[in-house]
Amino acid sequence: MVGEHSTTSPASGDHKIPLLPVHEPVEGTHTNISFSTKSILTLQNFYVILGPMLSLFICLFVKLDAPPTSQKMLGVIAWVFSWWVTQAVPLPVTSMCPLFLFPIFGIASADSVAHSYMDDVITLVLGSFILALAVERYNVHRRLALNVTLLFCGDPVNPALLLLGLCATIFFVSMWLHNVATAVMMMPVATGIVQRLPPAHEQSEAVNKFCRAVILTVVYATPIGGISTLTGTGVNLIIIGMWKSLFPEAKPISFNTWFFYGFPVAVLILICYWCIICLLYVPKGSARALSAYLDRAHLKRDLEALGPMAFAEKMVLSVFGLLIILWMTRRITDDIPGWGSLFHDLVGDGSVSIMVAVLLFIIPNMKQEGEKLMSWNDCKKLPWNLILLLGAGFAIADGVQSSGLADVLSRALDFLEDAPYLAIVPAVSLICSIITEFITSNDATATLLVPLLYHIARTMHVHPLLLMVPGGIATEFAFWLPTSTPSNVVGFATGHIEIKDMLKVGVPLKVVGIVVLSLLMPSLGTIVFGTNNDTQ
Repeated sequence: MVGEHSTTSPASGDHKIPLLPVHEPVEGTHTNISFSTKSILTLQNFYVILGPMLSLFICLFVKLDAPPTSQKMLGVIAWVFSWWVTQAVPLPVTSMCPLFLFPIFGIASADSVAHSYMDDVITLVLGSFILALAVERYNVHRRLALNVTLLFCGDPVNPALLLLGLCATIFFVSMWLHNVATAVMMMPVATGIVQRLPPAHEQSEAVNKFCRAVILTVVYATPIGGISTLTGTGVNLIIIGMWKSLFPEAKPISFNTWFFYGFPVAVLILICYWCIICLLYVPKGSARALSAYLDRAHLKRDLEALGPMAFAEKMVLSVFGLLIILWMTRRITDDIPGWGSLFHDLVGDGSVSIMVAVLLFIIPNMKQEGEKLMSWNDCKKLPWNLILLLGAGFAIADGVQSSGLADVLSRALDFLEDAPYLAIVPAVSLICSIITEFITSNDATATLLVPLLYHIARTMHVHPLLLMVPGGIATEFAFWLPTSTPSNVVGFATGHIEIKDMLKVGVPLKVVGIVVLSLLMPSLGTIVFGTNNDTQ
């Protein structure tokens, strides 16, 4: 019958059932697709073409005194890095390009490239992020934040002490969770404090400054805390992954080793940040202005509203504590072997991370029958973009070595051979910290720069870690612009801070970070990492 739509049964052979749902256009609507020169000649399309064109130009016209594979490797680097910097295609998609570019250009086999995308460092990321998702699911972070803030609040309220408590809480959480996850989870705690104060148009100058200070504390304490541990941020993982890839015969950097250097560095920078924020945003009379709105009773009320700790929360905290203990004791020192020696040092930090993450899928949460602490559906938010970026970075590092491009880079950097180390470290840290302001991903910045720092150090005849570590950490100092890193965006999106606030705090904080790195790497770093000023 005309005008009627008949349905075809599955048994009918006239039409095949589509694999994915098909939405038919509503009658009366027309979709017109028109292509014009203007729609094709866009800046984004230019960036897409730029990568292959740079690669083609290098392969045809750039001649290197090295094997042909080194020239091809340089072309691949130009392609991948140009797409990373311009974001011509999504960053994780660009990160998969080595999987087909290396075999096509004859640099490495498909199997060898694929191995770079799943090693111990990658498993370390996977396990730690699954645990972070469990912490988020059961609201453990909020309970922790309220308890610590209540401890530091003071009675009557002490604004400087309260900011210190907030700094310490965010710092601790960021030690174990990724920076963006920490910023997203801790910002509600900060805005909860701000919401107890009068609206912006009714605030006195002291109250307004304190509001800004609270939000800025989340923005800056987050990346500072991430410096402390291997899992605190992807940059740290990139540094140790690059070290393992570029210098496989060297002793790998363990969780413990990094902590003994990263934690003191982070604590010093955090103390300096707290002094800066109090000096700029906590004027005299702030306590009196805030006492009418913020006291311990408010915090106790919020904590009581959470109710007693459930079984699931206790188990997540227990698993969290177990992971930290296993990481810290797997290998203690060269003279004091940890529990890892029982397994002939075959177990890595990634093995521990995955083992503990598996427990979350076994232990019941005691909320519903048969339900565990975590389900695979909860893992949909795993940071595959970071995992692919790490894999691409490791693949490129391997390719630079195997193709012979590393030797070319070393010869090109010969002019640095006589440069004094103490002058190079601040310069390297400053350059890396400025570049990271303009590349949205700190991880991408570290992936670009850390291998180069390795070759600069070898040219200078100093231990590569003496440049790789401070230069890599400096890429986390994205303190100036809201767009420099996603955690900055989280703070800026609240509407309580402006760019001038970030510059006012970010400029001195960047200087402090560079000074701390320049002083501690040649002193504490030499002891912790076992380096010296001779080529290793």
